[in-house]
Amino acid sequence: MITFEELNAQSHEITELSNVLSYLLANRDMCDSTTCCDLFYRYGDRIHQHLDMVDHTYSPLLSSSDADINNTAKRFMGASQEIRRIFAQYSKRWCEKRKHALHIGNHEKFIEETNGIFELMLNRIQDEVENLYPLIREVRGDSQRAA
Repeated sequence: MITFEELNAQSHEITELSNVLSYLLANRDMCDSTTCCDLFYRYGDRIHQHLDMVDHTYSPLLSSSDADINNTAKRFMGASQEIRRIFAQYSKRWCEKRKHALHIGNHEKFIEETNGIFELMLNRIQDEVENLYPLIREVRGDSQRAA
């Protein structure tokens, strides 16, 4: 069972991590710190966990006879795949997973791309809250459980 409370808690943590990391990563010296890297990798883990959990909420939308509801689910599913693809490319470029470290050759470019990732995820979370969750509540007829 997945509740809206759990989804919102995940969204809050992702948002909080984005805000803290934006502040820390802006200082080049902080990028190499163990604490910053730990938070950075935690952020990536939380993105994947959240997208995985949201993926379990689409079933009632996909089985709906309403084409608009169906299309909304498909749009969110496609966006999830695109976010995963973008984040994988980003991680490949900037992360040394075996060392649990960041590999930053160009700090300005890293910050630019990182801010893009943060914006992508924050926009996704807002879209979920404003569009996906209300639709799931409507279709399921349950204000507590998302799946």
